[in-house]
Amino acid sequence: MSAEQNSTPETRQARDTAGTPETAETPQAAGAAQQGPRPVRLTAAAALAALEGLALVAGGAWMLVEGLAGDPDDRQSAVTGGITLIVLALLPLLAARGLLGRRGWSRGPAVITQIMALPVAYNLLQADSMAIWAGIALAVVAVAALVLLVNPATTQALGIKGPGRSQGAGE
Repeated sequence: MSAEQNSTPETRQARDTAGTPETAETPQAAGAAQQGPRPVRLTAAAALAALEGLALVAGGAWMLVEGLAGDPDDRQSAVTGGITLIVLALLPLLAARGLLGRRGWSRGPAVITQIMALPVAYNLLQADSMAIWAGIALAVVAVAALVLLVNPATTQALGIKGPGRSQGAGE
């Protein structure tokens, strides 16, 4: 059993106050992750996530207005779809804010957003209209954001450690 598993809450607290943080959640580790300038890759990933969130808000608002003021085939579906898109926009918008604030939790929602965008892009690419260009743009943004989010500089800036790379792993 490792020393980390055998330690009591009092010894963990004493070790943390001595300047040897166990995990990325301690205040010392959080402060260390936020020292220095924000990497450009992290800022770009946040910008792409925010762009997707804003696009979802715009699409949802358009569907909502069309459903209420226009002449849709099914008013209830248009309103429900618009509200759904606006609510879904919260995920990438919150992730973008977290990425800018260097919060480790924000990478998960940002990655999930990109993974959800890929099937949507594929379906748009199957269309025979202007939706093809939207599918190309969405696919490029989603792949670029995924590459930025899994980049080692991004994970280091967020204070995310890979499996087996925790402070106490070698003890």
